[in-house]
Order: sequence, then C-alpha cells, then structure tokens
Amino acid sequence: MNAALLTVGDELLAGDTANTNATWIGARLAERGVTVKRVLTVPDETAVIAEATRRYSDQFDAVIVTGGLGGTPDDITMDGVAAAFDCDLVENDLARADVERHLEAIADKYPDLNIDVSAEAALPEGARPLLNRAGLSPGCVLENVYVLPGIPSEMERMFEDVAEAFDGDVDSRFLYTQEPEANLIERLDEVQERFGVRVGCYPDREAGHNRLKVSGTDTESLTDAAAWLEERVALSNEG
Repeated sequence: MNAALLTVGDELLAGDTANTNATWIGARLAERGVTVKRVLTVPDETAVIAEATRRYSDQFDAVIVTGGLGGTPDDITMDGVAAAFDCDLVENDLARADVERHLEAIADKYPDLNIDVSAEAALPEGARPLLNRAGLSPGCVLENVYVLPGIPSEMERMFEDVAEAFDGDVDSRFLYTQEPEANLIERLDEVQERFGVRVGCYPDREAGHNRLKVSGTDTESLTDAAAWLEERVALSNEG
C-alpha cells in the first residue's frame, strides 16, 4: 500500500507552526508497512487543496489530509476536498450530533461560545464522518481520502479510529555505526544489489552515529541483508 500526505495551512508554509503532523503520520504509516510516496504542504486556498487532493487520490492508494477543519475563515480544507470530488458540503446528522455533544460537555467552561453547528457538521456529500473524540470539528473519509484535524492531539486520536485501514508489506531493520557515511557507500550499494532491498543512511551528529535503515517486502531477503551488513559494518550501540 502506498500513501500521500497533504498538510494544509498558511502557518506551515510561513514557518509559524512546525509541521509535526507529517512526521507523526509518516512514522505511524511506516510502522504499518505503508510506503509514503509524497508529502506536500499547501496554502489555505480551496483550488490548490482540491487540485492536490484530486491528483493524489488518482495516483496513490490512500491520501491523508490534515488541517483547517472548523469555523474560522481559513478553515477551508473540507471545501477543497469537496471541490476535488465535485460535490457539495452538506450537513451530516452523525457529525452534527457529535458536535452538539461536545458543545454540551464544555458549556459550563465556555458559556458564551458561539458556534455555527451546521457549518461545523458540514461534510462533502457522501463522505463517512470521523468523530472527533478529542475536540470539536469532525473529519471524514471520502473514497480513498482521509481528512483529519490539524491540531496534533485531535489528529492523533482520530487516526486511531482509521489506523486499521492502512496496511502494507514493507518491513525495516535498523543498524547503527560510527563509520563515516562516505566509507559505507560501496557496501550499501552492494547489499541493495545482492538482496533487492532499499538502504538509507541517516547521520545523527548529536548521537555520534549513522543510522542505517534496511527496508523490503520479502522477510527472508530483508533478514539476510541485515545479517550481511552486520558482518561487514562496524556496529555501535543505538543512541
């Protein structure tokens, strides 16, 4: 299974907010054997969101979109996703009930909160709602596109409810070495050619080592490749 991540927000492009969502989702998908083929950040512009969503939906097995759910003027992610599939935003009964439950739960704490419930509960027509168990604005699933909140705590909680939809056959092994990266090139090229795996080398100057990531879909080849490297690379302890 391959996937693309689409993170939405002017604040991400301006550097006002760190894009931790992309890193977190990428790691969770990798844990599930999914190959992330694209990560794209786009501004709060309906046409741009729509174009990227439509393109990635056609190209990949799944698309995860995060950011811009809610009632503020820059919360237009749902508009963009609806435009990608040429459908309207319509109030969803299940989403509305969930929004109302949340508002009731926080009424004592925020007695003067003025929320347009219909707008909060509006999803692309035909979408399956994803209830927001950690916040207000619901997400949704439309075909192979999963729309999650931009607030990390809400996104992470909602991802738990759809995690089982993401399943791939890529596995990885990790090795750590203090050998200089340049000295490893020939061995890393050879292990890829011998075993049909992918190898990444990621220097970590703070930890004082290079992290080698060996990835593949065939467990036997992956195990053999890792063993081959272990015999030919000076290994160090993790961390």
